Amino acid sequence: MITCFIRYEIDPFKKDAFAEYARTWGQAIPRNGADLIGYFAPYEGSATAAYGVYNIESLAAYEAYRARLAADPLGMANYDFSCRERFILREDRIFLKNVSLPHGQKVTP
Repeated sequence: MITCFIRYEIDPFKKDAFAEYARTWGQAIPRNGADLIGYFAPYEGSATAAYGVYNIESLAAYEAYRARLAADPLGMANYDFSCRERFILREDRIFLKNVSLPHGQKVTP
């Protein structure tokens, strides 16, 4: 399992548009095969940093998921919405693997 972290730089005057965008992905992402952890919008501190986080089996599964998402009517409409409203100024994506033990589990030498 890998986790995709998407870091967005958003227009601070369009946080409501980003929230609408996030709610829509909340429907489209799970139905196309990824385990959505959530979208996170600015609350305190930076007014421009936002994140989307989801789990997926592998990079191969990610490629298939992206193809399904691109063909999904809700996904297409949400992408068009973001292009039209221009609230995303920058988007970076990184894939990380959880290498920590479950909380409370002891490490044995």
